Amino acid sequence: MNKILYIVVPCYNEEAVLPESSRRILAKLRELINAKKISPSSRILFCNDGSRDKTWEIIKKLHRDNKEISGLKLSRNRGHQNVLLAGLMTARIKADVVISMDADLQDDVNAVDAMLAKYREGYDIVYGVRSSRKKDSFFKRNTALAFYKLMRLMGVDSVYNHADYRLTSKRVLDAFADFREVNLFLRGLFPLVGFKSTTVEYVRAERFAGESKYPLKKMLAFAIDGITSLSVKPLRLIAASGFVISIISILAAIYLLIMKILGATGQGLTFIAISIWLIGGIQMLSLGVVGEYIGKIYNETKARPRYIIEEILG
Repeated sequence: MNKILYIVVPCYNEEAVLPESSRRILAKLRELINAKKISPSSRILFCNDGSRDKTWEIIKKLHRDNKEISGLKLSRNRGHQNVLLAGLMTARIKADVVISMDADLQDDVNAVDAMLAKYREGYDIVYGVRSSRKKDSFFKRNTALAFYKLMRLMGVDSVYNHADYRLTSKRVLDAFADFREVNLFLRGLFPLVGFKSTTVEYVRAERFAGESKYPLKKMLAFAIDGITSLSVKPLRLIAASGFVISIISILAAIYLLIMKILGATGQGLTFIAISIWLIGGIQMLSLGVVGEYIGKIYNETKARPRYIIEEILG
């Protein structure tokens, strides 16, 4: 019996691209159904993350016109990771396998065939990985490289050049439902689930229309969220820094004591001033890192829902 596939597509202010992306994804879904590779009960689930444009109106029209298209609307904007999670948890109720992809058409929809082939080989998670960054600017290419290296250095297990284009089986999503944290970084959480996984390469295209939802500022915030949600290594680095500074302080104290004995007390004023500024800066940075963790603990202890679904179509 053919498996039921759900393609989950998170959307935020995507009215410019949604008509074209829905056409391409729907064509692929019907192609797979006609080839008897998936069940006729397979669906596309567009998930609206509190868009301020006509995204939800377009999704409702698509649902009326096409039986294969469903829709989900959150009560307010909750961010890409939360709306994606809402779609995955909703799709797992009926689907045997779920593929998540963005609405901007940068993810090659034709890679779905290769993902399903890997799934039939026995893989429960298939990560879509871009094959090259040659089309990116020098700045974007190197900042992306720095992003993945920093994540790995900080102890976060993530797949290089993978965003949120992935296939997951129902049993993976059932296991993932037990992950209750409010601070989400799905790229780092799925490797923690385990199960057999592999990758599929694809050529990432330019955004079809509209503006990127992840400028540099958001990417930096995303990296910080990922690190502090999945690793305590920054706290250990603070402890190590404190130990090193303590050793340096003892050596400096010995040096200044010797200078005082030799009668050259005035020569250490510059060194003392620089040390005060340096240590003060390190302390403020350390407090900021600790504060980030405390803020996350605060959010986790309140245990508020990660999303609230206002409406489901189909």
